[in-house]
Amino acid sequence: MGTKAVRLNQKQIEHAKPKEKDYVLSDGDGLQLRVRTNGSRLWNFNYRHPQTKKRVNMGLGAFPELTLAKARQLTLKARSLVTEGNDPKTFREQQKIDEQKASKHTLTNVTSDWFEIKKDIVTINYAEDIWRSLEKHIFPKLANYPISQITAPMVIAILRPIEAKGSLETVKRLTQRLNEVMIYAVNCGLIFSNPLSGIKDAFKKPKKENMASLKPDELPELMNAIANASIKRTTRCLLEWQLHTMTRPAEASGARWDEIDLDAKVWTIPPERMKKRREHRIPLTEQALDLLEVIQPISGHREYVFPSDRDPMKPCNSQTANMALKRMGFAGRLVSHGLRSLASTTLNEQGFEADLIEAALAHVDDNQVRSAYNHTDYLERRIPMMSWWSGNIEEAAQGSLSVTGTKQMKIIG
Repeated sequence: MGTKAVRLNQKQIEHAKPKEKDYVLSDGDGLQLRVRTNGSRLWNFNYRHPQTKKRVNMGLGAFPELTLAKARQLTLKARSLVTEGNDPKTFREQQKIDEQKASKHTLTNVTSDWFEIKKDIVTINYAEDIWRSLEKHIFPKLANYPISQITAPMVIAILRPIEAKGSLETVKRLTQRLNEVMIYAVNCGLIFSNPLSGIKDAFKKPKKENMASLKPDELPELMNAIANASIKRTTRCLLEWQLHTMTRPAEASGARWDEIDLDAKVWTIPPERMKKRREHRIPLTEQALDLLEVIQPISGHREYVFPSDRDPMKPCNSQTANMALKRMGFAGRLVSHGLRSLASTTLNEQGFEADLIEAALAHVDDNQVRSAYNHTDYLERRIPMMSWWSGNIEEAAQGSLSVTGTKQMKIIG
């Protein structure tokens, strides 16, 4: 019958002197104090592995940093794991891995990794909008949370006040973006499933509204309003440029001189500035070239065709045209994006080919197979159509001081 180990006391530990070889002082229950030849004193838990039955030493820490009382507490926990059939050493290593994952795989870190991929398939402006929305609404409360600890109720609680304000489109976009982040985390093996998969159903759905636009027979009213509005020359040029080229607000406002080939009469917008990440070529009509001639003295020496008023080194805001239309009295009737609808409706009514109109609008075919094989942009065939459209604008502007009408513009400071 074995003798029961005598418990160590503080005095014994403090007076344990180094010898020629390492030696062990036992406290019982597998707790040992190893005294090294260099004088250091290290706590070990000696146990029989629950599966292999081999003797294993697990280091607990050094004395006096780890006190006798604390070493005994750690030993009790380790013994409990062994009793349950778990290896305490493996359990501790897994805990460290989990803690490292928690600190490394926070929402902001995982979102940043996802965003590095996302920003390459959307326009620069849209990418900025994505990150800005998350910074404003999500990160202030969830930034440092491990991705594995984020739940649907947590996110719903954050989005409820936004819903209460009536910003349903914002809620919709945030739920979509967070779902993309979670799907990315699942695919990377950071979490087992997406906890936000059905979160959109917890909120009211925004009412789908058609883009505010004018009817074709209202174009003369618009041209007259542009000609007589108290707006800056750059803004007036931008409005008419967007109208003639049928481009989106951000595409038009971000136009650069190096994108325009005056000899070939073509404006080529690079993929990174396009919604669908495809290069878009636009044949420039005589009226569009006249417009560039008007704006050239203002911005020809700069990078952007329509420079910002506050910082000429940057392009004007994509909302500049929109705000101008509101000030001109078109609020609720027309938004700058609606200029594309006006062009599309007019051209369709005139019987132009649908493929040419869709190409002019830089729309990608919904038929994925057809889209994959159809790489033509119908540039040459679009020239007559674009010329007709510019001529139509010019005719609607007759009697006004429009850029396209007479190239004479009322200068507003």
